[in-house]
Amino acid sequence: MTEPVSSPSWSCDLLLLTLMLGLLFGFRLGSHPLANPDEGRYAEIPREMIAAGEFVTPRLDGVKYFEKPPLMYWAVAACLQAFGPNEWSVRAAPALFALGGVLLAYAAGRRLYGREAGLLAAGVLGTSLLYFALTRLLTLDMAVAVLMSATLFCFILGVREPPGACRRWLFYGLYASAALATLTKGLIGFLVTGAVMFLWLLVFNQWKRLRPFHLPTGALLFLAIAAPWHLLAAARNPEWPRFYFIHEHWERFVSTGHKRYEPWWFYLPMVCAGLFPWVGFLWASLRTALAGGWARRKENADAWFLVLWAAFVLLFFSASQSKLIPYILPVFPPVAVLIGAWLARASTEPASTRLRVAFGLFAFLCGLLAVALCVAVLKPGVIRVPSQAELLRPYAFGMAAVLLLGGVAAPWAARVHGLRAGLLTLVSTSLGFYLILMLAAPSIQRPGTKELALQAAALIRPGDRVYHYHAFFHDFTFYARRTVGTVTYQDELELPFLDPAERAARFIDDAGLRRQWTGPERVIVLARKQDLWELFADPAFRYHLLGEDQNHYLFSNRP
Repeated sequence: MTEPVSSPSWSCDLLLLTLMLGLLFGFRLGSHPLANPDEGRYAEIPREMIAAGEFVTPRLDGVKYFEKPPLMYWAVAACLQAFGPNEWSVRAAPALFALGGVLLAYAAGRRLYGREAGLLAAGVLGTSLLYFALTRLLTLDMAVAVLMSATLFCFILGVREPPGACRRWLFYGLYASAALATLTKGLIGFLVTGAVMFLWLLVFNQWKRLRPFHLPTGALLFLAIAAPWHLLAAARNPEWPRFYFIHEHWERFVSTGHKRYEPWWFYLPMVCAGLFPWVGFLWASLRTALAGGWARRKENADAWFLVLWAAFVLLFFSASQSKLIPYILPVFPPVAVLIGAWLARASTEPASTRLRVAFGLFAFLCGLLAVALCVAVLKPGVIRVPSQAELLRPYAFGMAAVLLLGGVAAPWAARVHGLRAGLLTLVSTSLGFYLILMLAAPSIQRPGTKELALQAAALIRPGDRVYHYHAFFHDFTFYARRTVGTVTYQDELELPFLDPAERAARFIDDAGLRRQWTGPERVIVLARKQDLWELFADPAFRYHLLGEDQNHYLFSNRP
């Protein structure tokens, strides 16, 4: 019989996981400026929503931005309102989603395989390299991965329950999570999860377990959450439906026009690398979960569901012509549960060859990563900027030392003191590595425009025109708290949706800049230094330098 959720150990475990992983995910979250382009973009859109009081039509630099639905923008806006306009606030949204995802893995792992499996699943997910990295980066991918996971976990737990209140609330959780995932990243929020559920029911002939699945009330709940924004967006923006459904969903999947093409096998090494330090336990977990193979598929139907979930997501995004590493994040929660279940089982058994192989692979990867870190900061040219390589050397050497020590200590501890000691050493090694990585983050990130944006905000007067030259710096608009124009550059700004008169005034070419430069208005320009050689070499072009950093100039046509 399934242990009731009201058991005191549930509360203790959830509180402990929240405190420990909340501290890990929140540590130095605001220690460095926003990265371009993603963090600058996904911080600026909520800032503009708050400034305009408009939460239906997202805008980037004052231009309608129809690429994604608004749930993550709303979440970031809420954090900005609660914690103020700073880096910690905007990154708190993905960190909170990530924490929720870990708690979901714990709950699902515990309900499926027991308390120890749930705790281990939470630990595996929270300390996996890709998952941890994306807790600290403002993108939409963490939110949609967690909400898709909630949908699928609610499903597999729901079909295990007898008819009654618990089953009904799990299915309502399924419908609500699918709706929220749809509000985060569009139709994949329910199409991918729906395909996983349908294929499992079909292939493993689990239809009898589906009923009742509360479809009428569940569908109403889904529509009550997902439909209002879509209807409002279409009513206020007649151009939205075609762009959103055709361009952003269908064309992004089947074409290479977004310049994100990668080979079909791209995600295989990404999953293995992203699962560090747990990748060595993956194969054994799969073999044990699917013991008996296809002949015993009905007996292992729940484990097969987790495998099908991971495999379908991997194949779906591998088939897409638009690939980015974070897209594959929904693979990690079911894999974490499988690994957690296997480790819980292995902890009660004598040491096996599979454990020795898993810890051996961990040691090998630690050594490989340590060597790579040292080469990156010592070999000229690997890091393009020599001064950055020099700044990173102490951190790289520190991470290499932690990895080498842990790579030796974890297998030894597992062999001498047992699996729990080995896992504790493995986790400690990963946490030490992540701690130094967090300290190094400000030196790793490519410099943005924060300092010049703050300087510009203090200098700009009413009536001034502000442009970005041959570029669009997403973080500038957030830090300067204003929109800008661009010169001979469109980036991903959806200018066809802008009023033609405003488009002509704000988004100009080089000739237009020269005309305005000699006009009566003050014009302020931000540009990369490398883009200005020709312009500044013209003796007829006179300018006043307002500020500079390592890579950019801020200048104007008059003081």
